[in-house]
Amino acid sequence: MTFSERWKSAFDARDRDAFDELIDDAFLYVRHQSGKDITKDRIIDIWCSEGPRPIRRDYRIVYENDEICVTHQFIDFPSGDKESVMVVMLLRNEKLIRMETGATPMPS
Repeated sequence: MTFSERWKSAFDARDRDAFDELIDDAFLYVRHQSGKDITKDRIIDIWCSEGPRPIRRDYRIVYENDEICVTHQFIDFPSGDKESVMVVMLLRNEKLIRMETGATPMPS
């Protein structure tokens, strides 16, 4: 199973244990909008939280190898906002070490 398949499975199931295995302890999620980074424990809390979550549409892998996974998707947020999102995941030793996103607002 590829990294992207394991990540998608963990995300869809909100599987905290799977994320713990997939994400390196030195992980950083770079938030360009706020200028703040998110650590492993915090991102797992976000991804595994209960309640409404954004709806992902047309998820696809743009490119993937042992060092990088690039995805694209459209996201519909509970607020009604919609974005086109490119995600770049840097991998080290089969674990996610860094994630950055680029988002473009879409018409509602």
